[in-house]
Amino acid sequence: MLTDPIVALATPPGRSALAVIRLSGRGACEVAARVIPSFRTEPVREARLAGFRDDEGRLIDRGLYLVFRGPGSETGEDVVEFHCHGGLIVPARLLAAIEAAGARPARPGEFTRRAVLNGKLDLLQAEGLGDLIDAEAPAQARAAISQFEGGLSRRIATLRAGMVDLLALLAYEVDFPDEDDGPVPRERLQAKRAEVAQDVARLLDSAPLAERVRAGALVVLAGAPNAGKSSLFNALLGRDRALVTELPGTTRDAIEAHADILGWPVRLVDTAGLGEAQDRIDALGQAMSRRYLEAADLVLVCQGGAAARRLGGSARPPDLPASRVLLVRTKADLGDGPGEGLPVSAVTGEGLGQLRQAVAERLFQDGAALADLEPALTRERHRVALAGASRGLSEAAPHLVPG
Repeated sequence: MLTDPIVALATPPGRSALAVIRLSGRGACEVAARVIPSFRTEPVREARLAGFRDDEGRLIDRGLYLVFRGPGSETGEDVVEFHCHGGLIVPARLLAAIEAAGARPARPGEFTRRAVLNGKLDLLQAEGLGDLIDAEAPAQARAAISQFEGGLSRRIATLRAGMVDLLALLAYEVDFPDEDDGPVPRERLQAKRAEVAQDVARLLDSAPLAERVRAGALVVLAGAPNAGKSSLFNALLGRDRALVTELPGTTRDAIEAHADILGWPVRLVDTAGLGEAQDRIDALGQAMSRRYLEAADLVLVCQGGAAARRLGGSARPPDLPASRVLLVRTKADLGDGPGEGLPVSAVTGEGLGQLRQAVAERLFQDGAALADLEPALTRERHRVALAGASRGLSEAAPHLVPG
């Protein structure tokens, strides 16, 4: 059912001072009244202290509750929020009591789904809300809040209005060719089509960078064994995530972690050293490394120490555009003198700031315009739909040529 009362914990489970439980749906107030003997629906949006009791009348906790009447609530339905003490036992008992009183557990995303169905949010805003909750870097949060606030929805609405105007002109041309001022000039139709097509193309151009911001850019550390990749990986993360020893080949598998590079989201990957495989496990690790290299947005080619300053033929990554490769001279603290690549030391911290700056500029050099944050296409679904519109507008062009 789409209107039956549903309930869910709105805060993460675990030890905390407070927990929030949300109840929504037709009959939500009646369900709440079975748990709160002193329950009142008025005045709305006002926190009131009350005791929460189970179906046998035993006190579970004392806390606050608030009533939001539909359609003026987040979901568009009657909503009751219970604010109880945190931890594992109290919220679980209160949830069980609310379910025993007539509510069912909400499915994942069901509160947001009801908000969309009841016109409180559109689908783009709902996706923005999900992105905001999942954001791990400031740039992701800025992009998500822009979409949640309706920025992309308004931009799509403007595009739709332009297409409707074009369709209206075409419909008039078909249905009333000889009335009023006569046929609509083909030049006018073509100009309007070109204007709409340009707006669509401009929005499509935002997709690669916006999708990268949403998902996080894939940055892969590659190089020969013992080139300092794992040490640099840990230094960029700011914590020890990968094992580091003086023995070559310590990393046998790919290790991935999310990192914040000057406010931009990055998926950082430490890979097995490239070179002549020592055994079957090493060969499997290097094969995985090469798969990551092929998918990477940016490859940090680590060259540590004078002996490993240049990668050998078997250790060289697959052919990649220069825009996707950044040479890094690791172990700069060893004092090997000048060499190729940006000098960095995971031990002293030398060059880490410059490396972060270089990575951010290489991956998000157009990010300044995005981050303020012009509404952009953040999902493949958006891009595919708009690409179809772009193709349709292009296919229409030959039929609007003045004759």
